[in-house]
Amino acid sequence: MPTLSDPLISGKITLKNRIVMPPMANDMSSEAGEVNDRHLSHYRARAEAGVGLIIVEHSYIMPAGKMTKKQLGIHEDGLTEGLKLLADAIRGAGAMSAIQLTHAGANTTADVCGCQPAGPADIPPPKRTEAPHPLELGEIEEIVAAYRQAARRAVMAGFDSIEIHGAHGFLLNEFVSPYTNRRNDIYGGSTENRLRLPLEVITAVREQAGPAFPLLYRFGASDFMQGGLTLEEAQKIAPLLVEASVDILDVSGGLCGSRPKDLADNQGFFVPLATSIKSVIDVPVIAVGGITDPLYANSVIAEGKADLVAVGRALLKNPNWAGEALHQMQE
Repeated sequence: MPTLSDPLISGKITLKNRIVMPPMANDMSSEAGEVNDRHLSHYRARAEAGVGLIIVEHSYIMPAGKMTKKQLGIHEDGLTEGLKLLADAIRGAGAMSAIQLTHAGANTTADVCGCQPAGPADIPPPKRTEAPHPLELGEIEEIVAAYRQAARRAVMAGFDSIEIHGAHGFLLNEFVSPYTNRRNDIYGGSTENRLRLPLEVITAVREQAGPAFPLLYRFGASDFMQGGLTLEEAQKIAPLLVEASVDILDVSGGLCGSRPKDLADNQGFFVPLATSIKSVIDVPVIAVGGITDPLYANSVIAEGKADLVAVGRALLKNPNWAGEALHQMQE
């Protein structure tokens, strides 16, 4: 069995080890969404310490999809120069890079996005009270086009790969979840219909990035709530995402968010989701969920529970976590 320190070579993806820095919002941008020196220092430090793959924080594809006022943006061409500096910094420090493309959907506020938040229906996700505007078909087409243009900017900036955000109550997760998607048109109802928008986005990004470009999808594989997406349905969806040309599935939570209160005290709280999804697909899977201990992280890989391990808050706290973990594997 492989270990945390072993390379991953799979299709379009070659990584020097199995450690992933997941996308974590830092709110370090200006309100225009620009990259600055703080971003460069932040990501460079983790890359220099030995992380195999760095997934840059969620970056909004259009102003209506912005979640926080100082979120990183990829919604206009003027941002590409700064994003290129960021991609170059990560590569120069020895890591592979991805950038996460996102639309917050109803998981934002009018104060942030400057408009009524939008979603599949007029039902807000958990912890939000502002009723969203149900998207019309023309608006959905505009969102798909915005993802396509964001992918073009990501490629222009020189990122090694792209991740599409379909978890944590963001727009694509809202469409997949039966809790928030109460539509009665081609984008609602059946699993196939609720998955239609994510598949259209994957197709648009793939067409723009090209057939050889690595594409990741952050998949909210369970909402952990009554009336929401279940793991059983997620196991039916995962192969369809792969069939649509996703190269790696980054498995996390759905409407429950990235740290559900009932689970967050347990290290590796989303690992069982990743293992279940891994059992039904044949592309690499990333596991995440409060992982802090290198020996535990290694066991996830060695026991075949996942192919890659994402370490978030431990890397925020200690930029050298990856280097120390890899050294511990050699002892």
